[in-house]
Amino acid sequence: MKIGDIQIENDLFLAPMAGVTDMAFRLICKGFGCGLVYTEMVSAKGMFYKSENTAALTAVDPDERPAAVQIFGSDPGIMAYAAAKVEEDGAELIDINMGCPTPKIVNNGDGSALMKNPRLAGEIINAVVKQVRIPVTVKMRKGWDENTVNAVQLAHIAEQEGAAAVAVHGRTREQFYIGKADWNIIREVKAALSIPVIGNGDIYTPQDAERMLEETGCDAILIGRGAQGNPWIFERTKKYLETGVLPEEPSPKDKVEMLIHHMSMLVQQKGEHIGIKEMRKHASWYLKGLPGSCTIKSRIFTMTQKQEIENLLNSYLDSLI
Repeated sequence: MKIGDIQIENDLFLAPMAGVTDMAFRLICKGFGCGLVYTEMVSAKGMFYKSENTAALTAVDPDERPAAVQIFGSDPGIMAYAAAKVEEDGAELIDINMGCPTPKIVNNGDGSALMKNPRLAGEIINAVVKQVRIPVTVKMRKGWDENTVNAVQLAHIAEQEGAAAVAVHGRTREQFYIGKADWNIIREVKAALSIPVIGNGDIYTPQDAERMLEETGCDAILIGRGAQGNPWIFERTKKYLETGVLPEEPSPKDKVEMLIHHMSMLVQQKGEHIGIKEMRKHASWYLKGLPGSCTIKSRIFTMTQKQEIENLLNSYLDSLI
């Protein structure tokens, strides 16, 4: 499929997730056949005031291209500035976050708070689109709450203001990540627009992906929490959609070996201190449900050196085999 003039390899995308979709995880998912990856959301204000932390978040490795850089903010001028900087740094796509539900984001009028102000949302999209030559996409939710379901309205605005695609998460901001995602709203947005629509919410298996494509008619799928500790979902889903045959799930050995590899990438990219801290949540996801994993996870959380964790995991791996 294409977003603007960018050719995407397939219709299985890695959803942007704060604190999760860093370069290491994006590269791993790309290696398993993910068609498009998104960075963690980046503060436009942080870029405007030249924060070192935000600059690191926008870095993209050549092996993960094409990649989208997601920015958030509520000031059209500052968002346009950030978009120009992202383009200058070599991004192929820019995604505008209008879906993040966390209080620290919405309390500043950013993220899904923009769904309560469609006029301002349109001004932001217009300012960003006019500032750059690369495609601009918008990620939104079903609405703020069940009384203000306005994804179709906001998606129309995004299309009118020049967005090349929209992504819709089938939950309201009020739901956060609980309850069931409403795929009907994705279908309604798809029926209302001529630009590509990307569906998001409750994709945990290849069968889920197949159902979303069939039930909503969406052009592509964003996989978020379903990819945590499970980058194999992209490869397995791709094969399932192509052949109708469901590939085997990764073995315990696969999961432990991937955890060791993921940890090594994090340490290489961020240093041992930060890399080990950040790998702990990934360890919980990779090891979930494996025999004796609670004890292993508890021990990992007390360790600070890559080698001692690797030794522990290799010993654990031997016990599994």
